[in-house]
Amino acid sequence: MRSFIVFVTAIAFSCALVAQSQDTLRVGQQAPDFTLPYATKDSIYRQPIRLSDIVGKKNIILAFYPADWSGGCTKEVCTMRDDFGNLEKLDAEILAISGDYVYSHHEWAMHHNLPFKLVSDHLHVVAQKYFSYNEKAGMNRRTVFVVDRKGLIAFENLHYSVADNEDFNSLKEALGKLR
Repeated sequence: MRSFIVFVTAIAFSCALVAQSQDTLRVGQQAPDFTLPYATKDSIYRQPIRLSDIVGKKNIILAFYPADWSGGCTKEVCTMRDDFGNLEKLDAEILAISGDYVYSHHEWAMHHNLPFKLVSDHLHVVAQKYFSYNEKAGMNRRTVFVVDRKGLIAFENLHYSVADNEDFNSLKEALGKLR
């Protein structure tokens, strides 16, 4: 009986370690697929975007952010907008993802002339898959992933900051290595 208890305890401990280690996606793992509605500065699209439909065409930046119209988020997307030409040269497509509705995305994209897709994850299902949801705040955390042409996570930054351009430059450097 004692050896059985030791065995069960060891299994429980191992399961706890595995669960604890799965607190994020790691570079080299398959990117979780998703299908979500989106908007651009030009329109709100009826056909949702599906990650697996665009994998293989370009490297994909998944930029999770808390909310449209906020100062830090505006700085983040405007930095990407202002350097959009260089990101395109690095063969990257940007999907900026928040819990806001597509109507807000469309207005915000028009207001700031954003040349990329703003994806609506209103229920935060995708943010949770990417460990980018802040449950206490009820919104996305600012995180950035790059999905390569094989559909694998090639870069992750779970603490992306807009305080300076350091994290943005790290993102561009990672994209440069995928060319």
